[in-house]
Amino acid sequence: MVQAEIEAGRSLLELGRWTDARAAFEAALASQPSAAVLHGLAEALWWTGDIQASATYYQRAYSAYRDEGNSFGAAWAAIFLSLTYKNCLGNEAAAVGWLARAETAAGQGDPAPLQGWFMVLRGHLATEHDLNYAADLEQKALDHAARTADRDLELVARADLGLIRVKQGDLELGMAMIDESMAGLSAGENRRLDTVVMVCCIMLTACEVAADFERATQWSHVTDQFLATYGCPYLFAECRAIYGSVLVANGRWPAAEQELRSAISQTQGTYPPVHRLAAGSLALLKLRQGRLEEADALLTGLDPDLAVILPLAAVKLARGENALAIALLDRTLRGIDKDSIESVRALEMLVEAYLAKGDMDQAANAVDRLNSTVGTRTWLEAAARCSLAAGRLARARDDNPTALACFERAVDGFLRLGLPHEAGRAHLAMAEASRDANPELATLEAQAAFDAFEILGAHPDRDRAAGLLRSLGVASKPGPRGPGLLTDRETEVLKLLSSGLSNPEIADRLVISRKTAAHHVSNVLSKLGVRNRAEAVAYASRLSEDG
Repeated sequence: MVQAEIEAGRSLLELGRWTDARAAFEAALASQPSAAVLHGLAEALWWTGDIQASATYYQRAYSAYRDEGNSFGAAWAAIFLSLTYKNCLGNEAAAVGWLARAETAAGQGDPAPLQGWFMVLRGHLATEHDLNYAADLEQKALDHAARTADRDLELVARADLGLIRVKQGDLELGMAMIDESMAGLSAGENRRLDTVVMVCCIMLTACEVAADFERATQWSHVTDQFLATYGCPYLFAECRAIYGSVLVANGRWPAAEQELRSAISQTQGTYPPVHRLAAGSLALLKLRQGRLEEADALLTGLDPDLAVILPLAAVKLARGENALAIALLDRTLRGIDKDSIESVRALEMLVEAYLAKGDMDQAANAVDRLNSTVGTRTWLEAAARCSLAAGRLARARDDNPTALACFERAVDGFLRLGLPHEAGRAHLAMAEASRDANPELATLEAQAAFDAFEILGAHPDRDRAAGLLRSLGVASKPGPRGPGLLTDRETEVLKLLSSGLSNPEIADRLVISRKTAAHHVSNVLSKLGVRNRAEAVAYASRLSEDG
């Protein structure tokens, strides 16, 4: 009977039915607490997000395997403990210790099947201290994977080596390696579900290091497909917080809040840097929703590192405390790399704060610093933020032609990046700048802003856009959005859009011409009252999560 429950539990884990698997192993545990049962329960608990309990049962499984003389099982349990302590609980000493126990346990049997994984983990741990040594280990793991035909090891080692190359400054090579691993996931080359977690987390971390938000968005279809089938894979705390930040940026706010609250809960008292990252991102989301008190509460009592100061400055700016916002931003800019994306975001906010204070000279100086940072590099987010800031300065100087040109570039850049809130802000700025000279353009831009903010649930910005529309003699109203307006084929197209497919990919999937696919996409955007694919995806996500 117990063996049948164990087999049922393993089958449920392979299907991604984590809660059912947990119940099966708990039933088996009540009858016979064997190493296999303890290991299965630890794995199910990990997938359901109960990390502390998972670590406890992995430790019990490790001991039980040792007692049973199963060195391979003991080594695998210790490997997962090393990963859990490093990536979920932020305890590097425990991670190092458990990796050593894994190697010791494997030494009592045949270590060959696990040798490559030991190299991956050693390299993963070494990235904090010695990138060259870490790269050498990951390359050896990659070679081992080729010899043993271990696809999961190959995907993880290649991605890890790519992340190291990114950290070493070779973004082109590093991202190419990560793209290759992500492509392997897309093709279903992995045999283990946790490989998806590890590779996607590496990809997100690399995108954060390289400030490559666009790539993270482009690969989101892999993570979204996994999410739809198995539930959320982002149980490595840092990756979960980063993923939540990505969801905030691309307008999927209900899902973002879920991920960020999970990351906050998971890291409470155990992983302060990631706890602050998740809390800061959620505070920014609450600010955009107009919930200033909640944003304040999330930031209260946290050490003021970069993840906290920027959202805190945004809260102060929203409250009209311009001098305090400026002081926080100046402090931030003194302590970070001037070429980082955080520096760009801080400078954009600094321009806004100086303009709110009426200090045109300092605002101009901040714009100059932004221009210097962006330079001639092809850095789309930075260029869009620079254009928005320059447009605000030009408008404050009553140079509306220059302002409008800047705002138009900002809108185009933010829409290409799939940043709907930023695009809405640029639409609104363009509407305000064109109100007197071109009321028709102002109406179109204000309505676009209103629609974007309405879809997102960005209430303060929506109300501002609605006020502008009223001043133009137009009653603000959302476009005719609703799933009931779509045909069955258009509903299929919306689902494929939400999975990140391009028009040619939609055509291939539905076995229709590319021209017909483009026509369907155009109809979907029109019927939902949205202006682009990113807004359609945000709307579909919001509809799914609310219903």
